[in-house]
Amino acid sequence: FGSAHRAHASVVGITRFVQKSAAGLLMEKELAYLGKAISNPDRPFVAILGGAKVSDKIDVIENLMKIADVMLIGGAMAYTFLKAEGMSVGKSLVEEDKLDLARRIRLDAQKRGFPLLLPVDHVLGQEFKADTATQVAPVSATPDNWMGLDIGPKTIATYKNKIAGAKTIVWNGPMGVFEMPAFAQGTIAVARAVAGATSAGATSIIGGGDSVAAVHQAGVADKISHISTGGGASLEFLAGEKLPGVEALTNIMIGTESGKRTAKH
Repeated sequence: FGSAHRAHASVVGITRFVQKSAAGLLMEKELAYLGKAISNPDRPFVAILGGAKVSDKIDVIENLMKIADVMLIGGAMAYTFLKAEGMSVGKSLVEEDKLDLARRIRLDAQKRGFPLLLPVDHVLGQEFKADTATQVAPVSATPDNWMGLDIGPKTIATYKNKIAGAKTIVWNGPMGVFEMPAFAQGTIAVARAVAGATSAGATSIIGGGDSVAAVHQAGVADKISHISTGGGASLEFLAGEKLPGVEALTNIMIGTESGKRTAKH
């Protein structure tokens, strides 16, 4: 599945020389979980998106806004949205060329009454390094020479509350620079909240290398319903795109009663 979004010879080309192509058990599991999330999710459906860049997640954001009940935004990508709303974000990472896009997405969410939640407070660092000075501040009071590197306690509380009531959770991207202990609390808290909701009956799906690393770091990987083996593939699938490696299979059944996508001989 990790290479299903690539039309490579070993993924797609070989299928032209055999009569039938079927999914293996891992591919079947990936398509069952991801397929149900975007076609027939149990509700409420909470989408959690983080990471550095809005540009990496545009299609996923726009597609999941049509499917999910609420979206929680964290990581550096949140600052492009916040700056687009006129917030002062200090030295936080911003994609200046994506500000108009961020405004359009927020406006679309508001028109449809879709709750696209952004951080209200954050953990700031003076520099981008592990031993830098830190402070917690509301986003609206961000000092000029500081950068946001994790979501703050009020944002964590809000996000945990939304996650606790979920029946389907899809998470891709950390809430901050979790590789540095001073800025790991937001991501760890979200990982534990997702695990708690899963134990209470929710279906949780985690994709992307950083998010997978985070649940392992938090010690809750065994409490997640499904950890995807495909970062780029899972993102493209959640964006509603067709994956060449899936399309090459014989007789794909999409949207069956169980919500599974399968490939049969």
